[in-house]
Amino acid sequence: MKLPKPIQRGSSWRITVSFENKRYSATRDSAKECEHWALSKLAELKNGKISEEKGIKAAYPFRDLCNKYYQEHGRHMRSARTILFKIKNLDRIAPNLADKSIYDFKPADIAEWRNQRKKEVKVATLRNEHGIYSAVFTYAMKELFLLESNVWQSVTMPSKSKPRNQRITPEDQEQLLQAFGWDGTKSPEKTRDYVAWSFLFAMETAMRQSEILAMRRADLKDGFVHLPFTKNGESRNVPLSKEAKRLLALLPGKDALVPIDKSKCCATWTRVKNKADLPHINFHDSRHEAITRMVKDKGLPVEVLAKITGHKTIGMLVNTYYNPDAQDLVDMFNKTES
Repeated sequence: MKLPKPIQRGSSWRITVSFENKRYSATRDSAKECEHWALSKLAELKNGKISEEKGIKAAYPFRDLCNKYYQEHGRHMRSARTILFKIKNLDRIAPNLADKSIYDFKPADIAEWRNQRKKEVKVATLRNEHGIYSAVFTYAMKELFLLESNVWQSVTMPSKSKPRNQRITPEDQEQLLQAFGWDGTKSPEKTRDYVAWSFLFAMETAMRQSEILAMRRADLKDGFVHLPFTKNGESRNVPLSKEAKRLLALLPGKDALVPIDKSKCCATWTRVKNKADLPHINFHDSRHEAITRMVKDKGLPVEVLAKITGHKTIGMLVNTYYNPDAQDLVDMFNKTES
């Protein structure tokens, strides 16, 4: 086959080859490099065609499939940031799988990866990574029709660890505010002020950090905040307590109520909680604490509470996020007898 001539465009050269009625192009620094690329590309395409006719599938590296999954599907998901991180760090997370062809994956490969990863990260992290990579294979199976089954689903993952039940005491809250250097009465100005404000607002509303950061002034209604997009994919309305309304009144009249991104919020939170000597407290613990207080102080029935928090599964709400201590249970029990 006669090669087409490279075409010069400015300081670079471009060449286009055709195979099976499809066009492939590349830009290189010189005409000679274009010709080398064209020869190599045509050989690759011909070999792939021959292999396909013989029933041999051309190699498809897991890395390439992950990138395609993110570009066509993952980047549109609410968890896009996490998905991208797990894909970008594939060489560190799964070094023996990154360049392996998806057609060559065996259950033993996944099990070997699981056993090694268990030594490096927590079970929750391992399960999260397994879920993302399994979703990539499901995409290849149901959307690209490259696979007939998902090998990741044939390997057992460690059971979930015991649900977190960390409470935030009034003393912890005061200690954190002192470390933030914000007393909760002035309009927030600096990043750390807004993170402190977000923490207090979460304690009043049980809203997730991402939901608070995404709030817009147009979302504020009479007595509640409307969340158009949430983790479970549905909107919900969160009633506002007197304290929540007071906190909202402190914010400047801008559209973005909390003008910081998630990365800056997380970094600031980690730095300040360590400064407060409370490294064991996570921002998400505010959701646990808020839900527990709503039951204790307001006596909300579980079906109403689920509407406020956005939980579709009552079991998750009760067994994971409602964390009463023994005295809370005694007090509630005694109320029923009075």
